[in-house]
Amino acid sequence: MKRIAAVDIFRAITMLLMLFVNDFAGMKGIPHWMMHAGMEEDMMGFSDLIFPAFLFCMGMSVPLALQSRERKGDSLSQRINYVVQRSFALIIMGLFSLNSGGVSGGLSHQWFLLLMVVGFFLVWGVYPKCERNQRFIIKALKLLGVLLLLGLVVYKDMHGKPFHIGWWGILGLIGWTYAVCAFIYLFTQGRLKSCVVAWVATLLLCVLNHASLIPETFSSRVVLLPFIPGGWTHHALGMSGVVCTLLMQRYADRLHPKRFLRLLCVLGITMLLFAFVAHQVWIISKIQATPSWLFYSLALFFPLFALCYWLTDVKGKAGWFVFLKPAGEATLTCYILPYVWYSVQQLLGLSWPVALCFGFFGLFKAFCFALLIVWLTGWLVKGKVKLKV
Repeated sequence: MKRIAAVDIFRAITMLLMLFVNDFAGMKGIPHWMMHAGMEEDMMGFSDLIFPAFLFCMGMSVPLALQSRERKGDSLSQRINYVVQRSFALIIMGLFSLNSGGVSGGLSHQWFLLLMVVGFFLVWGVYPKCERNQRFIIKALKLLGVLLLLGLVVYKDMHGKPFHIGWWGILGLIGWTYAVCAFIYLFTQGRLKSCVVAWVATLLLCVLNHASLIPETFSSRVVLLPFIPGGWTHHALGMSGVVCTLLMQRYADRLHPKRFLRLLCVLGITMLLFAFVAHQVWIISKIQATPSWLFYSLALFFPLFALCYWLTDVKGKAGWFVFLKPAGEATLTCYILPYVWYSVQQLLGLSWPVALCFGFFGLFKAFCFALLIVWLTGWLVKGKVKLKV
């Protein structure tokens, strides 16, 4: 199947918006509707839509990545190993980000982040192809990266700040969600009907979890796998993306796209109806990962992807978004770069003018910063500097 431009572009737009909302966090004079809602606040701010959109995009990439590896001749065990390694890498990165606080009188937060990123690139960076007798150099660099990351863990532990799981960090949550969705896809062998059944099951498990219909004392509680973060809400978002890709592969036709576009719009309307019902029981809360937050998000994502597909793959306007290409193809690198930017800026004692940290001008600066990070990512990718898990 020819590569679908809409998938990369939808992911790139989501990444750009994630950089944008992360940069204006903490600014003054920002409209309340653009911020994250509080724990008990019944609302969905603009910022509360970015993470679920990222999970939806991640889910969309699952069938494409695993199908690609199957076409290259990978066996089932090799694909399972690929999923395990990728999930593990994201979870480890998430835990390091979560535990990146500095040590009083020792390693600062900024230096921890810089060393952490160096470790990430040593372990998971893309290395140039080399002769067999030179591969020991790459293995040595990867080992150096592992030792650097382990050293950071030991250093924090020795200074009374041992690593903790907490909420796993953004990348950790993505890693767990990816693992569940990818294994569901492999278990169902990518069959559309089976994946739809699994998707519906994740939606039901999300509702059951928040409705507390399975008491903690019952052995059947294991069905909810409480050790996996997200309460099945995150996995329902990811599986929604998986199903969206499979529907696209089954029904999308660039010459006659109406069936596929209509199907996504129907799914959007259905999710909206579910959202109205769920909202009578639960508040809309990203922090609590409530069913109403899930359904309202999906009510938006299905039609938005339909619009993206129609614009880029049907009308051929993918060129409009070419400047976002690095964010769609080197998403992890794009996500990590701000860690370096903020750390270097703070170590050098640099700061933005006050006017760029407030209101409209603050939002404008945040958007320009997001574009700058995307450009820097593209520049690094051209120089073969890229994270890949």
